[in-house]
Amino acid sequence: MTFDIALTLGVIVAAVALFATEKLRADVIAVMVLLAMVFTGLIDESEAFSGFSSPAVITVWAVYIVSAGLFKTGVADFLGERILRVAGRSEPRLIAVLMLTCGCMSAFMNNIGAAAVLLPAVIQIARQTGIPASRLLIPLAFSSLLGGNMTLIGTPPNILATEILASRGFEPFSFFDYTKTGIVVFGTGILFMTTVGRLLLPNRRSAEHPEAAFDIRRYVSEVRVLPDGPMVGQTLRETRLGADDDMTVVGIERDGEVRMAPSGDTIIREGDLMLVEAPVDRLIDARRRLGLSIEHEGSLALAGQAPSETLLFEAVLSNQSPLIGRTLAEANFRDRYGFNALALRRDGAITHKRLRNVRLLFGDTLLLSGPRSRLAEMREDRHFFVLEPVRVDERRLKKAPIAVGIIGFLLFLATFSVVGIAVAMVSAALLMVLSRCLTMDEAYQAIEWRSVFLIASMLPLGLAMENTGTAQFLADGMVSALGSYGPIAVLAGLYLLASLLTQPMSNAAATLLIAPISIDVALALGLAPHPFVLTVVIACSTSFLTPVGHQSNVLVFGPGGYRFFDFTRVGAPLNLAIMVVTLIAVPYFWPF
Repeated sequence: MTFDIALTLGVIVAAVALFATEKLRADVIAVMVLLAMVFTGLIDESEAFSGFSSPAVITVWAVYIVSAGLFKTGVADFLGERILRVAGRSEPRLIAVLMLTCGCMSAFMNNIGAAAVLLPAVIQIARQTGIPASRLLIPLAFSSLLGGNMTLIGTPPNILATEILASRGFEPFSFFDYTKTGIVVFGTGILFMTTVGRLLLPNRRSAEHPEAAFDIRRYVSEVRVLPDGPMVGQTLRETRLGADDDMTVVGIERDGEVRMAPSGDTIIREGDLMLVEAPVDRLIDARRRLGLSIEHEGSLALAGQAPSETLLFEAVLSNQSPLIGRTLAEANFRDRYGFNALALRRDGAITHKRLRNVRLLFGDTLLLSGPRSRLAEMREDRHFFVLEPVRVDERRLKKAPIAVGIIGFLLFLATFSVVGIAVAMVSAALLMVLSRCLTMDEAYQAIEWRSVFLIASMLPLGLAMENTGTAQFLADGMVSALGSYGPIAVLAGLYLLASLLTQPMSNAAATLLIAPISIDVALALGLAPHPFVLTVVIACSTSFLTPVGHQSNVLVFGPGGYRFFDFTRVGAPLNLAIMVVTLIAVPYFWPF
């Protein structure tokens, strides 16, 4: 073992130890590893920052922009609703349907592209069901890797393995030669994640990703049923307001009569005024999707206000407020302050009265809408404590067909390899902005910079392993130690080695390194090389142990609010299960 190899292994061990302590952020540790390699001479300065221009990193930030476009145009909502209709709200079924959908997509397109298309839908499903996104995003990322094993174009290792076999004079794998073992491996992954793996998934809520961090506050508000709305004529139970929209109908006013706690058999009629308790985003969303209007003073149509001029924010009544003990109607609130009171929140309690007739108390929180120009005046009023503006995602539904077209264009570029996945993703991101599916400011805000720095700083570690001969040293040692124990033992050794090496370096690089060695080992044993190469290919697609093992993992790391070893806790036993299945399935379908 040379000094450079020992030094590289030392850096790897130190990095793993730091990640294990979780005393520093993962992206900070990654930058420390990068600088450590520079100062020790394992890589030079020109190589140190090559990760920031890597296609993998460019792909990751472009994916976040494309995902934001799907959010803003409502496409993510549509996908989420379709998946929910099939899977319901059962977590095991959701995991199974998500993995099956993503894996089948990944079989015919780039892994990260498949995960990227479904990422916003999964976030939306998490928000609708109340299931933490962290329990759905790891299965999503892992399924994008597992599904790629089913066809020739599913993942780069498959293509590289075919080229390596052909270059050595052996018959290459055909398009569906991977399918039999791929289906077995993919099925094992789904079975594991819906049973044992589900018990290992973390319950985390991201404090950094804007979609996951959004604080959904509940309000009591009034909504009017509009003519020809989709709810007219349905029973309250049939509307599924509670199940699908997290809206609790407290009472219904009809023809001057108020019916509190209406039953599920109550039929909704045109013009009904419903008193509901709901999160802010649901109140606003109901206006466009459920055929409802939010009742508030002055009947100022929220839909007609320009987003740049209108602000939605919260104001808490101070103990000096003259509104205490008075109603909004008595105070002539809109004319006096210039804002419309949309809803009321009072210590989580339900107010069984018309909002305009509710007598206000100290500490009541009003959801207000009005001109941005008058916010400063409201802030200076000692009668209120003005909170930060409320973030509500207004869906640009008219842009949804454009967003779908952009995704179709992206899938075409990725599937037929017209350009590399990085160029395809950046093209799609640019089209999202140019078509005004989202603004440039929203594009910048959508990027999860922690993930970008994490992968960009860790990529040079794989380069150092190749430059110093560390990867080759590990490969030679593993094969020489197991060669005398028979082909199954060698397959197990190759699998473990490829699986470990694919964590710090790309799966393509690991394939290029280990696949030729596997052919030489097979020939030395007098056996066909195909089962050995196929085992290496499967192992190189099991980048489950760390968030930097594959771009799909990096993609979900921030939105899921994960810690570094969340992936290891779930990925290690999954990897072991897939190894066992691979050692059985590969010799069965591809005899020695």
